[in-house]
Amino acid sequence: MQVFHNPVHHLHQGRHEMFRGRLVPCHEVPDRLDHVLAELQRRPVGSLHTPPEVTIAELERIHSRRYLDFLAGAWDEWVALDPANAEIDALPSVWPTRSFRHDVLPDNFAARMGLFSFDAGTPLTAGTWTAARAGAACAISAARAVASGTAAAPRHAFALSRPPGHHAGADFFGGYCFLNNAALAVQTLLDSGLHRVAVLDVDYHHGNGTQSIFYERSDVLTVSLHGDPRTEYPFFLGYADERGAGPGLGYNLNFPLPRGTAFPAWRQVLQSGLEAVRRFGAQALVVSLGVDTFEGDPISGFALRTADYLQVGQAIASAGLPTVFIFEGGYAVAEVGINVVNVLQGFGG
Repeated sequence: MQVFHNPVHHLHQGRHEMFRGRLVPCHEVPDRLDHVLAELQRRPVGSLHTPPEVTIAELERIHSRRYLDFLAGAWDEWVALDPANAEIDALPSVWPTRSFRHDVLPDNFAARMGLFSFDAGTPLTAGTWTAARAGAACAISAARAVASGTAAAPRHAFALSRPPGHHAGADFFGGYCFLNNAALAVQTLLDSGLHRVAVLDVDYHHGNGTQSIFYERSDVLTVSLHGDPRTEYPFFLGYADERGAGPGLGYNLNFPLPRGTAFPAWRQVLQSGLEAVRRFGAQALVVSLGVDTFEGDPISGFALRTADYLQVGQAIASAGLPTVFIFEGGYAVAEVGINVVNVLQGFGG
């Protein structure tokens, strides 16, 4: 397995996020990736690579140009408002909700930040654009490595990317995510000549961005196991009746599960998701690998244990598909590396 590592991820280091009306320290911290990298060095699953820089044209395969232009210049605009802003992160404060227009692009920075976001828990920092772009490069390079593999060569790769991506839509950020790494990997696989690619999202939180990007497409099946959005973030997407629309009708599959779900029940649902991938006839699989399903995760509610992640990897391997793993959530920082590498080792047998 080839592992593509984001060497500049630490440039995105949020100070605070908004939670229930209070500014609290960010849960999404650089140590998350560092612990995975340290565990990979202790238990190697393959070769470690630094990807080449990604182009704007490659990002535009998923994201709108006006959104990318905003991300690229947002920090400079934020500091230009007041030099003192260099010492604090930018958080949105106003949003165009129901009946508001979304086609306009106001001159006001706060208005544009709200236009391109959906929560106040995702701080934009001086290094966010650089880190997110390098993380996207990991995903694209991992997908290219899988697409160019043969039966005699590795056809599996891991994008050790940060910040995570599955909450980011074509033109919005949130949930700690700015660029949708999984969607970029999927599109790269399709652009390589494949015709049917599946996404398996096992993060505790529903990948609303990934769903929205592919919701009207029949060449991508999106399957997600996650906490029930009636009680769990992101609340407004991830319900079982969301099945796709237009040409994509029937190609989106959500499995919302109650808080407290333990591994035996979770594993049964995983098998149902993998069976759907098989029926779809996927030629490759992209796994949004969140390990915030862990029993000790501070912002999640499932009860998987460290040893269970070996079996998660084994189950995914049973699909027998070329596979790209994308690092997503997991906020029990001390355990995140062990849990991620357990999945990869289980997958590799």
